[in-house]
Amino acid sequence: MRQRILKVHPNDNVIVALTDIKAGEQLTYQNENYTVLDDVQAKHKFLTTDLKAGEEVIMYGVLVGKAQSDLKRGNVITTSNLKHAALGFETGERKTDWVKPDVSAWQNRTFMGFHREDGSVGTANYWLVIPMVFCENRNIDVLQETLTGSLGYKRKNNYQSQAEQLIALYKSGAKTEELLQAEVFVEESHQKTERVFPNVDGIKFLKHEGGCGGIRQDAETLCGLLAGYITHPNCAGATVLSLGCQNAQVSILQAEIAKRDVNFSKPLYILEQQKIGTEADMLSWAIKQTLAGLAKANECTRQPAPLSKITIGLECGGSDGFSGISANPAIGYTSDLLVALGGTVILAEFPELCGVEQNISDRCTSVEQAERFNQLMRTYEKRVVEAGSGFDMNPSPGNIKDGLITDAIKSAGAAKKGGTSPVVEVLDYPEKVTKPGLNLLCTPGNDVESTTAEVGSGANVVLFTTGLGTPTGNPIVPVVKLSSNTTLYNRMSDIIDINTGTVIEGEETIEEAGARILDYVIAVASGEIEVCAVKHGQDDFIPWKRGVSL
Repeated sequence: MRQRILKVHPNDNVIVALTDIKAGEQLTYQNENYTVLDDVQAKHKFLTTDLKAGEEVIMYGVLVGKAQSDLKRGNVITTSNLKHAALGFETGERKTDWVKPDVSAWQNRTFMGFHREDGSVGTANYWLVIPMVFCENRNIDVLQETLTGSLGYKRKNNYQSQAEQLIALYKSGAKTEELLQAEVFVEESHQKTERVFPNVDGIKFLKHEGGCGGIRQDAETLCGLLAGYITHPNCAGATVLSLGCQNAQVSILQAEIAKRDVNFSKPLYILEQQKIGTEADMLSWAIKQTLAGLAKANECTRQPAPLSKITIGLECGGSDGFSGISANPAIGYTSDLLVALGGTVILAEFPELCGVEQNISDRCTSVEQAERFNQLMRTYEKRVVEAGSGFDMNPSPGNIKDGLITDAIKSAGAAKKGGTSPVVEVLDYPEKVTKPGLNLLCTPGNDVESTTAEVGSGANVVLFTTGLGTPTGNPIVPVVKLSSNTTLYNRMSDIIDINTGTVIEGEETIEEAGARILDYVIAVASGEIEVCAVKHGQDDFIPWKRGVSL
């Protein structure tokens, strides 16, 4: 019989409902009996002990909230009877010992990637077209419309035939109700046209709303992010459009590129509209140079590479009460496997590390890195409070509805993505990852901003867990979507790649799921599997703007 409840950590005083439980039901867990006093929806929690108002609720072995009223053993915890609370943190002792997992099954494995002159290896091969400022977005649109279809990168619109059928019905005299009730054929196909450059996976257009206005630091940060994409192993080269007078000057971009790759040698074409003159002249040059660059990029083919060349970005979005006990710890084990193989992982989303700062700080390999992490966390929270908010307001309505009722509960589960290995370096956005092992990157919890940042720092695969479902992708890196529960996997199979609901159902251990995920990552990195976000052309790109606007 399937287990109905779970105590995540021995020190917890709450139990997670794995299925819906009715008030009055009696349940047994590890030889202890519980009578549930309230209806408890799956993913929510009930107390294992009586609590007085102000007493602590513990989950994942850490403080996640304080009771707002006297509560009884068996009561469900809710936003009305529990308030967010988290322990403080300081620079403590180094606790960097960890038990490396057995990686003998992958020791001699390779993946098929695109080798770059700086020694990095891409999991894909893209050409970028980038504006230095939002003023160039329309010209980027023109280039996208001109080149995407002609080069064979335009994907078939599955819904075009549906619209055409309904238009034909309307023209034939069909009324509103008839249109709503009409049976139309929706073609389910992701068939791609033949590419002019078969070894180039696509041409991507990174439009944004920055580059001018704001403060100078905004421009510098944007240039750092764009430099991260241009120097990324999945990028073969880039065409850059500049207006000329914006804050984000080309010289800043070039300096940021040199910071990341002092011997940068990829094709890079920069066109400045105010120097060239007419739009027609600039776009004509852009087309010529981009095609020349694509021809060069097409010369690169996939070759074997060690798994140590994989850098995984760890992300979660649309999380639920199961995320922290299935999907997140599963990719945490994948992270440990990759680190043991000499690879690199990036844990970001600093607002979602609230409450587990001490554990993460202690895992930093040096006092300097621990102090940098602590300082970044405190500064981030201070800015949030100054803006009239707080980390306690981080959980979304969807998070709360599905069991993540305080930020500390959400964060303690989210941190599981990072596994158990030591933290080798702490980075501030948009710095580049340079050390193998577990890296921390300061980003917001926003799905797209954080994913955008992880890729800009060097992730060439992203593992993205979700309990509610989200289509998030990235222009140049495959974003592997993992569901925390089987219901979601079945309901939104068009956007979910991997199901870890098997852990909840007792069909698979966390370690077995983590190993399965690593095998999947290797296939994705080799181009053998096209993930759902890539199939749908889900090219989400949002730079994080930390400053004010002037």
